[in-house]
Amino acid sequence: MKRFITLLIITVLGCTSCENKKEEKVPPEATTPTQDTAAIPQAPLNSPYNNVDISPMDMSYFPVDYPKLKMTKSIITGPLARVIYSRPHLQRRKLFPDILKHGEPWRLGANEATELQLFVNARIQDKQVPAGRYSMYCIPQAENWTIIINSNIDTWGLQPDSTKDIARFDVPVKKLPWRLEYFSMVFEKSATGAELLMAWDDIETRLPISF
Repeated sequence: MKRFITLLIITVLGCTSCENKKEEKVPPEATTPTQDTAAIPQAPLNSPYNNVDISPMDMSYFPVDYPKLKMTKSIITGPLARVIYSRPHLQRRKLFPDILKHGEPWRLGANEATELQLFVNARIQDKQVPAGRYSMYCIPQAENWTIIINSNIDTWGLQPDSTKDIARFDVPVKKLPWRLEYFSMVFEKSATGAELLMAWDDIETRLPISF
């Protein structure tokens, strides 16, 4: 009889232990619902965070990804060039004639004037260009674009003043086999330095820069 009672107690304790283990697998706090995000109020209409720009600003360096190379100590020299610009997008439009017109100046981006910074003296096509900060704009044509660098910096939009033009460069237009939704400017290494690639929709131009 004593043996039977002992076995019964062991069985009951064992079942209780199993129940406890099962409960431990799902902590009580895990079953508590979190705060409904829908109940969190949205920012008021006059909040400065509501005016999100649809043309985000971007920055491209040469050497490509220079800041990352610097942080990983993969490069010990300084940057050679960078471009700062905003990226408009097509939004179901065609670049020509919905957005741009042939023969009409364009700021090569959106919002603030696009800026090219040369950290060292450079040669672009057949012209020497001193190190410095320059605004950039273009005059697009069907077969080529005229790329212009100008001394009028830290401006918004485009109000061309040809008296402040530093140099003009004609570059051919290339048709791409695909379409780019966002206007894009990136550097690509070349034999003598870099090419500044400018592409949007199915059109690409390249400005060669020698250092």
